[in-house]
Amino acid sequence: MIFLRKLGRPSAHREALLRNLVTALVKHEQIITTLPKGKELKRVADQLVTLAKQNTLASRRRALGYIYEPDVVKKLFAEFPLRYAQRNGGYTRVLRMENRRGDNAPMCLVEYVDRPAKPTTTTTTSPSTITTTATTTKAQQPQLASS
Repeated sequence: MIFLRKLGRPSAHREALLRNLVTALVKHEQIITTLPKGKELKRVADQLVTLAKQNTLASRRRALGYIYEPDVVKKLFAEFPLRYAQRNGGYTRVLRMENRRGDNAPMCLVEYVDRPAKPTTTTTTSPSTITTTATTTKAQQPQLASS
């Protein structure tokens, strides 16, 4: 394995932390973490995308040995080689965010470059809809019997 920052943890805890982070990153395609963890995560995540681009049985088994969830490995090998076929590295980016409230730790957003944007659903409500809904919900409330 490559040399990593110690991150103030024993080696087994550090390895488990990075495995959890990379599993979450592949699953959600962006995560928020502290800056030192994010910088180390970028190195590991880029290596896993390179493994996925090789698309051999050995590379799939290496990814299965590192990522905790088999469904995430399927996603890694199905989507990422097609998305990054023309890119030779730099699959992730680390964007600094404001420091965490409480302990003032530097935070960052780690995300994949060229990730598809999720469709945003916007709902518009007119005042007539709001009043109709409020009237309907009052009528649906159970009546308490007075004794």
